[in-house]
Amino acid sequence: MLSRVIAISVAIAIAMLAVILHVTQPSTVGPLGILAVFILMYVSVLGVLTFLLYSMSRFISKVSVSFTVKKPIRPLSLSRSYYFSSVIALAPVMLIGMQSVAKVEIYDVLLITLFVVIACVYISKRTS
Repeated sequence: MLSRVIAISVAIAIAMLAVILHVTQPSTVGPLGILAVFILMYVSVLGVLTFLLYSMSRFISKVSVSFTVKKPIRPLSLSRSYYFSSVIALAPVMLIGMQSVAKVEIYDVLLITLFVVIACVYISKRTS
């Protein structure tokens, strides 16, 4: 059920984002339109990243069976992939938002990376 909801929301978000980007201009759309663009970008990246993490973890667990001796690597569940993706998908949206306000420097990228790493460690510990 979760996979269907994610897939449908990604398809709708990508379609709406394409319509907004082709029909409107940033100067005429207003603050709510810009907020909608950022939310749709987040939902799009979130869904794509969720399925990418889920499929890559399944692929790595199948490939690693021949290399591991004691404890095989378990793939991520779809819900755990969603949790990790919800944090990781926020990074590009924050970077684009920061770029629209001011120049993004290495310090800003390092802070966002630190935020993502801390959040992923927290998710890893809480959803064991």
